[in-house]
Amino acid sequence: MIVSQAIEQRRSVKVFDPHHKMIEEEITKLMSLAILSPTAFNIQNWRFVVVTEPVLRHQIRAVSWNQAQVEEASLLIVLTADLQAWAKQPERYWRNAPKAASDILVPMIGHYYGNNAQVQRDEAMRSCGMAATTIMLAAKELGYDSCPMDGFDFDAVAKLLNLPADHIPVMFVVVGKALKEASPRGGQLSLNEVVIYNKF
Repeated sequence: MIVSQAIEQRRSVKVFDPHHKMIEEEITKLMSLAILSPTAFNIQNWRFVVVTEPVLRHQIRAVSWNQAQVEEASLLIVLTADLQAWAKQPERYWRNAPKAASDILVPMIGHYYGNNAQVQRDEAMRSCGMAATTIMLAAKELGYDSCPMDGFDFDAVAKLLNLPADHIPVMFVVVGKALKEASPRGGQLSLNEVVIYNKF
């Protein structure tokens, strides 16, 4: 499947086959593609919690407005972010780069993120948003449907997942086999309304 087809065919599916199981090779492929998603300064601040335990899936559904897809999709991925990834041995993010580049970029990471909680959080949202898109398009290529989600109690999910204090949940992506197609698109705005050249 070419990328444009995956973009056009990707829809937010709500009803999944609860009996379909993804094999380990498919999950590994999906997550291997997810970690190729871009992050600023290559800090790779996403952390993907793949929830496989049925009891935990049920508990998460209970704090997610009882949305069935949380429990019934083949895969529940909770995209979380390490807000302090920038400070945790940042030299490892550039270990394969020429030393001249690493010597410039590694100190820049600290200058950009240090003492700026808002930037750390903003970066988490950007990074996980891009990773979620990668997961959904890759899932489509693998023959699966998906749904991005933020309808849940963030604090309750963090507690259920035992997230470290410097991590935050950002969103879910569920993946599986659709039992019911998504409803027709509600209506796309025109390019003229959403694409602005140069200035408003």
